[in-house]
Parts: sequence; C-alpha cells; structure tokens
Amino acid sequence: MARTKKVGITGRFGARYGRKAKRSVKIIEENKNKKHICPQCDRPGVKRIAAGIWKCKKCGNTFTGGAYIPETPMAKTAKRNVKYGGN
Repeated sequence: MARTKKVGITGRFGARYGRKAKRSVKIIEENKNKKHICPQCDRPGVKRIAAGIWKCKKCGNTFTGGAYIPETPMAKTAKRNVKYGGN
C-alpha cells in the first residue's frame, strides 16, 4: 500500500471518501496510535487495548478513558473544576 507525506495513515483509502473525511480520520488515528503519558507513573507508555481501555506498558496500570485518547477534554475540565472548587 502506497502512502504519501500528504495523506499519511489515510493513504489506504486511495481516491475515495473526500479530503475532509480523510483529514478527520487521520487526526483521530494518529492520536490514537501514539504513546500517551501514564497518569500513575508519568512516563510515555500508554497504549490502547480496546475502545476506552488503556494500559501502561511500563507500570502495568490499566484504566478507562476516551475511545481514542486516554483523557478526554471533558474529563480534563471536570478534573480542573474539582481541583479549584468549580467557581
């Protein structure tokens, strides 16, 4: 399968589906596949096991999160509101 610099991971779709759809899939899949920082040991070793299930390869911590990223923007906001009192 040929992939180019421009389309990256979505090169497998070829000329189908349009630019906007491929761009959004590219952003989601690149974020999903990269190594994320573990909330317990603060090292980059978290990989996605299944939708919403994440595991750190360094410390073995398994936790739930978003479908494509371990901590969703809504969870970050909620954590910040709890930390600073919400006012």
